[in-house]
Amino acid sequence: MIAGAKRYILSPPNQCPKLGIVTQRKNPMFRHSMLNFGHFKYYKSENGTYAEGVSAEERQWLDRSYSAGSVETVLKAGEVLYIPSHWFHYITSLQKSAQCNVRSGVDKVGDDVFGGQS
Repeated sequence: MIAGAKRYILSPPNQCPKLGIVTQRKNPMFRHSMLNFGHFKYYKSENGTYAEGVSAEERQWLDRSYSAGSVETVLKAGEVLYIPSHWFHYITSLQKSAQCNVRSGVDKVGDDVFGGQS
């Protein structure tokens, strides 16, 4: 991170089925999540009910994603975060920020879900 701060939520590939990841290659959302992570604040209130405006379909995804294994961290200026290949990552800017990304190679084997050279 060059400047500012961002919050990262990371999940390993085996948790992706719980996170609404689109796996159809021709879909414009391929390898992205259909979940609205901004709605986690609307998950269940203390009395076990959902907030208004959360559709039945989104409720099902929220229930399913709630059990996904994940870790979160805040990356600040001067820090580096390595994200392994195929790991799900959701990023929220906490401040005005600048970062630099690099990729570390091509998956020579590849697979139907995550791509690469197959």
